[in-house]
Amino acid sequence: MAIDYEKLKAWDFGEHGLDWRWQDSALYALGVGLGFDPEDNDQLRFTWEEDMLALPTMAVVLASSHFWLRDPETGVDWKKVVHGEEGMVLHRPLPSQGSFVTRSRIDEIIDKGEGRGALIYMTREVFDATTDEPVATITRTTFARGDGGFGGPSGPVRSVHKLPDRAPDHVCDLPTLPQQALIYRLNGDGNPLHADPDVAREAGFERPILHGLCTFGVAGHAVLKTLCGYEPAGLKRFDVRFSAPVFPGETIRTEMWVDGTEVSFRARVVERDAVVLNNGLAEIA
Repeated sequence: MAIDYEKLKAWDFGEHGLDWRWQDSALYALGVGLGFDPEDNDQLRFTWEEDMLALPTMAVVLASSHFWLRDPETGVDWKKVVHGEEGMVLHRPLPSQGSFVTRSRIDEIIDKGEGRGALIYMTREVFDATTDEPVATITRTTFARGDGGFGGPSGPVRSVHKLPDRAPDHVCDLPTLPQQALIYRLNGDGNPLHADPDVAREAGFERPILHGLCTFGVAGHAVLKTLCGYEPAGLKRFDVRFSAPVFPGETIRTEMWVDGTEVSFRARVVERDAVVLNNGLAEIA
C-alpha cells in the first residue's frame, strides 16, 4: 500500500491530553541517563520529588501521538521509518507535574523519488490543559525510507543549521546504559525497533538501537549541564538532525560552539567516532 498524499496530509490526530505526575518526570530523566551518579545533587533535582525540576527536553514526550505510523491506513512502511529531525521551542519552563493537551498536524510530505524515500514534516503544539496557554512547540521530520515515488511534491526541503568552522568551545561526555532503550521506551515510544532484536535486524541494524529522542535528551542534558548550570529556564530552543544510530551502552560526546545566546552543537559516539546528531542549534538564556 503506497502513501496517499491527500489522505496522509489530512491525517486526524485528534486532541491528546494527559495528567503528568512527578513520577513521569523522574522516569523521563532516568530514561535519558540522569542519576548515573546517584550522589550528583544537580541531577538528583530532576529525579527526586523534593522541590523537583523538569528537564526542558521532556517537552517532546508530553501527550505524544505514540507510534501512529504503525496504522496501515497511513500507507507507510513503518519498519523502514527513522527519525530525521526534531525541534523544540519552550514558551515557558515545564512543571514537573500538571495537565497538558496537544494538537498535532502534518505540515508537508516530500517525495524524494522512487527508492529514495519520503520526508514527513509534523508540528505538535503543547498547551496547559487548564488555561490553554502554550507550553511548547515541537517540530519533527520523519524519514520514511521505503515510501518514495508516490507522486507527492519534491520540495521545499527544510534547510539545516551550519556548524562553525572552528574547534568546539565545550565538550561533554555522557554515558548510556545497556538497558537504556528499555527504560526510555516507557515514556511512550513503543517502536519495537528499540526492544525487539528480530525487528531491529529486519530494519538493518545488528541489535536494537537507542531512540533518537533519547539521544536528543542526552545532548540536551549536556547543554543544560555545561552552559545553563542545570537551570531549566536557561534552555529555550533545541533543534537537531539525526545522522546515525546509537547503541545502548555507548558514550555520547556533545561538542558545543557558543556565540552569544546561540549554541551550535553536534554529538558523536566516542567508541565508534560516529556523528549521531548533527547541525544542532540551541538557544540559551
